Amino acid sequence: MRCRHIIIELAVAAAIGAAAAPAQTVLADTQALEDSGDIAAEMVEGIHRFLDKETRAAARDRNRFWNPVYDSRGAYERSVDPNRERLKEILGAVDRRLPVESLELVTSTDRPSKIAGADGYDIHEVRWEVLPGVFGEGLLLQPRTWPLARIVAIPDALWTPEMLAGIEDGVPAEAQFARRLAENGCQVVVPTLIDRTARWTGLPGVLRTNVPHREFLYRMSYELGRHLIGYEIQKILSAVDFFEARNRERQAPLGVIGYGEGGLLALYATALDKRISSAVVSGYFQEREGLWQETIDRSVWGVLRAFGDAEVAGLIAPRRLVIESSPGPEVSGQPPATDPVVERAASGRLVSAPTASVRAEFGRARQTYELLGEANRIALVDGEGGPGTDQALMLLLDAPNLRPPADNAKRLAAPTDADERMRRQFDQIVAFNHLLVRDAPRRRSEFWARADASSIDAWKESTESYREHLWNEVIGRLPNPDKPAGPRTRPVYDHADFQGFEVVLDVWDDVIAYGVLLVPTGLEQGERRPVVVAQHGLEGRPADVVDPDSDHRAYHRYGARLAQEGFIVYAPQNPYIGRDRFRQIQRKAHPLKLSLYSFIVGQHQQALAWLKSLPFVDPDRIGFYGLSYGGKTAVRIPPLLDDYALSICSADFNEWVWKNTSTTDRYSYLFTREYDMLEFNFANLVNYSELATLMAPRPFMVERGHSDGVAPDEWVAYEFAKVRRFYNRIGLGDRAEIEFFDGPHEIHGKGTFQFLRKHLDWE
Repeated sequence: MRCRHIIIELAVAAAIGAAAAPAQTVLADTQALEDSGDIAAEMVEGIHRFLDKETRAAARDRNRFWNPVYDSRGAYERSVDPNRERLKEILGAVDRRLPVESLELVTSTDRPSKIAGADGYDIHEVRWEVLPGVFGEGLLLQPRTWPLARIVAIPDALWTPEMLAGIEDGVPAEAQFARRLAENGCQVVVPTLIDRTARWTGLPGVLRTNVPHREFLYRMSYELGRHLIGYEIQKILSAVDFFEARNRERQAPLGVIGYGEGGLLALYATALDKRISSAVVSGYFQEREGLWQETIDRSVWGVLRAFGDAEVAGLIAPRRLVIESSPGPEVSGQPPATDPVVERAASGRLVSAPTASVRAEFGRARQTYELLGEANRIALVDGEGGPGTDQALMLLLDAPNLRPPADNAKRLAAPTDADERMRRQFDQIVAFNHLLVRDAPRRRSEFWARADASSIDAWKESTESYREHLWNEVIGRLPNPDKPAGPRTRPVYDHADFQGFEVVLDVWDDVIAYGVLLVPTGLEQGERRPVVVAQHGLEGRPADVVDPDSDHRAYHRYGARLAQEGFIVYAPQNPYIGRDRFRQIQRKAHPLKLSLYSFIVGQHQQALAWLKSLPFVDPDRIGFYGLSYGGKTAVRIPPLLDDYALSICSADFNEWVWKNTSTTDRYSYLFTREYDMLEFNFANLVNYSELATLMAPRPFMVERGHSDGVAPDEWVAYEFAKVRRFYNRIGLGDRAEIEFFDGPHEIHGKGTFQFLRKHLDWE
């Protein structure tokens, strides 16, 4: 009896016979799918709506991450210290700084360190080693008397230290707050920030990109559990270390002031370090629900769950905090991509904070100070004319008045070439990250030390906590699907060997799962067949995989071919479609400690539950086979979901840490527009080999074309060798396979088909 006679019922009057047109039928026990739009695009938009609501909910629900005690200052600080440590972790400010007793004067036989002087202070070029090979570098404005206070003055990323000190054009005189502080007797360090140009973010001799320096270093650092924000905070706190060493002789208050990007850093640095007694945050502080629209280098994993700007300010309380509501730096987009510069940067812009947003967030921050009885220690000042107003500086210094502005310092020598200095700052962070990449295998080994491979049972039991950790901390976990699937179907293929149905399932509010199910003809009553979930790649569609009349150059109808062999095939639509629109899902998700895969896991949970409910599906024989982005899915979803009996990763498996951090290989995602590949701290916790071992005792296979441009064979073989060794050691050597073939980025469908037949018991 043909399949349609068994499992298809009519969606019209019962009098219509089984031979009615497929357009009039639905799959049994489902409703008719009537959506006439682009369901894939609707899926992406639904996830956006979900994230918009989740962002608003996160802002309302942050209190659950805090347990403040307001009995005393000490009790309060101790009660919020866990939040301080969590903030330090997600900002990547985790490396032990080198001790700094003094700053190094930058000088040579041809030029002195002192480059300018004024009445009462001198300006020196200085540097200080923060981490091995990573230096802070900038200016020291040194008073000729004992300093009234010691201040780190942080410019925006568009400004040089010389601009802020008034010895170079570019910043209005009234906004040169480093100079104003020095004129009023402060010792001031002005660090250099990584700028927003894109001079060194290409691959020499191969291509130039428009990825800004800040974004490039952010991308590279993120995979390593670090962040450009964290590195620059470390430079600031290292300057504070120097100030503290100076204070052993005689105390002077320690303060921080910053504008724009410097305001961001001043806020975070003061929150992390209780030695800083006062801070001014200018041109930055506001509600952060629009963080995803800002430049991507400001994105921090999970930050919006527990921290808005007001919560960060709560880590400063009851110390002095001044919010200066000045216009922020305006960044309309990324550097232009003009020949020979190619478009690779993430979207993002910076605009001045609306006054209402500043006031609303300040009001929330003030509540903490009020509960501590220190409302006079926080202030909102009008900086309409720009940063560094007299009022802000007087509050910073707790001074009743300021000296009137003096003439600019007189230049005595030409400063160091700013481009050379910026290149050093950029290269030093790259080099330090390379050290972290080199050490990542050791850190992963330490992390996995509790995994017991003495037996299959021991492995499964001991790695359950690892699965949970990776799901929570790397993928980002959502609750299990909470809506009934409510399957809707409609016929889409009527082939001699199978029938195909579009399927839509509900997952969460606004989030659906969508795919195409192929049901082979010839099913016997009560027969249960194995299923292959056949996953497309980037910008793909289920039809690319299952359409019997379309031979896509990458997929070669492999879903349809498997159905012709008798497998039931389900081809899901994954949400990585829509170019930058789907990548913006990552922009919204990461600050919520979520990712694109957080949604893909839920979609697969719902699809698996539905597939297992079908009377012709064997629930114990469901395999996964994905190409490219579908191959990425193959090493992230089946290891977490036991309902998958095996997994095949095609055209993606490689040394993932190198893939995301290499500055010398054309395969690296640092030189492509796929900023959506970032996973925070991935390198220290897991690589593709560790993900694959979480499949055990279930089978795992890699399909690899020699000319696939995803990575070289050497990377793939290196990483897979660790998988093979593990499966052999645990006594399951026949369940881990790799097939190399002479071809490009495509489904080969030879060894993998045999692997499916063997391990899904379908010959």
